[in-house]
Amino acid sequence: MPSLMMEHAMPAPHPNPPPQAGEGTNDRCANLSFFLADEDATLALARRLAAQLRPGMVIHLRGELGAGKTTLVRGMLNALGFSGRVKSPTYTLVEPYHVTGLNLRHFDLYRLHDEAEWEAAGFRDEFDGHNVFFIEWPEKAQGLAPQADVEINLTILNEGRKAEVRANTETGRQCLEQL
Repeated sequence: MPSLMMEHAMPAPHPNPPPQAGEGTNDRCANLSFFLADEDATLALARRLAAQLRPGMVIHLRGELGAGKTTLVRGMLNALGFSGRVKSPTYTLVEPYHVTGLNLRHFDLYRLHDEAEWEAAGFRDEFDGHNVFFIEWPEKAQGLAPQADVEINLTILNEGRKAEVRANTETGRQCLEQL
């Protein structure tokens, strides 16, 4: 059994006081943190995330080279039933997938150079509210790609990885509540 350990399930402290009854939004489960001992633990988290994917969701994946971003995407696709090869779209920038009625787009923007390249590739047209997006290196498309519903930051530790998962939207919060 993979070692997927949730470090905390409560939201991180906010500098502003929480909303009073009847105002604002529910921030419960807005931030989660997991220790991923190995690849099996990463794939276990991927299965849990895959069960929560909805059309139109945008997931940003952050972390240095080798942190496990593509492994997490591969795990989500496999959990949905995709049995083909899942490769990092480092050179193609995007790989499309269709599985279990979902259209998924896996972006790797590591080699994206500028806004003109983004526009020339027609990426803006992909964000139609129906596709599910996994975007590695989203900072390369700052201001071009839509806001993430869920952000996943993977950090390499001496042993294993740490996955910090943050919800930015109500859709993201609903996803995290079910994890």
